[in-house]
Amino acid sequence: MLSPGACSVGPAYRHPVVATPAAWQNVPPSTSADWPQTDWWHGFGSPQLDDYIARAQAGNDDIAAAIARVREADAQARIAGAALLPTLDGGASASRQRQLLPNGQPPITYSEYTPQLTASYVLDFWGKNREAREAALDTAQASRYDRETIALTVATSVAMTYFEILEQHDRLQVARDDLANAQHVLDGLTLEQNVGIATALDVAQQATTVATLNASIPPLAQQLQQNIDALAILVGQMPESIDVSSGSLEQLTLPPLTAGLPSELLARRPDVAEAEAQLMAANANIAVARAAYFPSIDLTASGGYASTALDTLLLPQSRVFALTAGLTQTIFDGGAIRGQVEYSRARYAELLSDYHKTVLTALGNVEDALVAVQQTSEQELRQQVAADKARRAFEFAQLQMQAGTINVLTVLNTENALFTAQDTLVQVKYQHLQALVNLYQALGGGWRQSQADK
Repeated sequence: MLSPGACSVGPAYRHPVVATPAAWQNVPPSTSADWPQTDWWHGFGSPQLDDYIARAQAGNDDIAAAIARVREADAQARIAGAALLPTLDGGASASRQRQLLPNGQPPITYSEYTPQLTASYVLDFWGKNREAREAALDTAQASRYDRETIALTVATSVAMTYFEILEQHDRLQVARDDLANAQHVLDGLTLEQNVGIATALDVAQQATTVATLNASIPPLAQQLQQNIDALAILVGQMPESIDVSSGSLEQLTLPPLTAGLPSELLARRPDVAEAEAQLMAANANIAVARAAYFPSIDLTASGGYASTALDTLLLPQSRVFALTAGLTQTIFDGGAIRGQVEYSRARYAELLSDYHKTVLTALGNVEDALVAVQQTSEQELRQQVAADKARRAFEFAQLQMQAGTINVLTVLNTENALFTAQDTLVQVKYQHLQALVNLYQALGGGWRQSQADK
């Protein structure tokens, strides 16, 4: 409710203009200009991932806290908006009094009944209360954008943690397979030593390889369990409720790559929208601070009935009323108002810089994610070639050692190269998936500014 003739003494808000590039620099050739869907994680083809993200959306504590902050901000906006409306108080009193009279007359005893309504209103001529309400509404809207940012962060964290768990499964499988293969070679060398073909040094070297591979398993198992515990925290449940006892990165599908247009990114990132909402609130607070320079006008009206007898309480002659208008102007405050105005302006300038940085960070996030997707994809292809060649080399070395044309040292070298190549391949596959998730997060996860609750 705006008071008649209300005006604002603060600056009008202007949307900050930040130039955006016409196109992304690091877009792979297969990338479309579409934006991801809000349920982008379905593109990885993992029902288990879908389930974990659904559980996180319902039970994550950070999301729950963000929802509570939205309710807090809405309540603050309601409180701020109440100043634009008149207040109405009702009351009633009843008293019994004994009064002494002069000249020796006998005292009298009487009752008095007074029901009354009092209305008061602060004339918001300078727009102070209106701008305070606008600042509170903008802050409430910022809390909604913050909730969306947290929800997106939680979803991407669940996806990356789940992928890391699958990576640990694959790395453990590679280590166990290589350990089994190394043990098989060791068993063969031990037999050959018994018949005098292999030397004790050959057996000792292979035994060292077996021990090294065996020692690499516990750290991987430890990291796997820690990631499962982290996933449990993300979904808001106990670790016992998380069952990721199997699974592989090979079971995942790679969703099609999308990047949208740079000019649309600012409406696709909830953190950018949150930064601008905070900027709008700060702009309104400048008007609130400046309005303190001007006088405050209060209007008060009270009315009711007063009577010494209940049977005459509602008669016209028992009516009472009062009208009051007051004007208050600060004469000297030691510079407090000026300081508040300067603070509000400095706060706006700070948030304007924060908004500019948020926009640049958003654009940089997308470029970084695009180049990471492109390079990790290429690295995965090349690492697959390296792993295939390492396997062939190891198989050839085994055959030649059995034929007696090479010594065990060559086999050990090819064996170590195979383990390293396979383990690196698993890690590169995870890094590629991580880059895809980072891209979805950088693009706002399919969120649109129009989706925010009003």
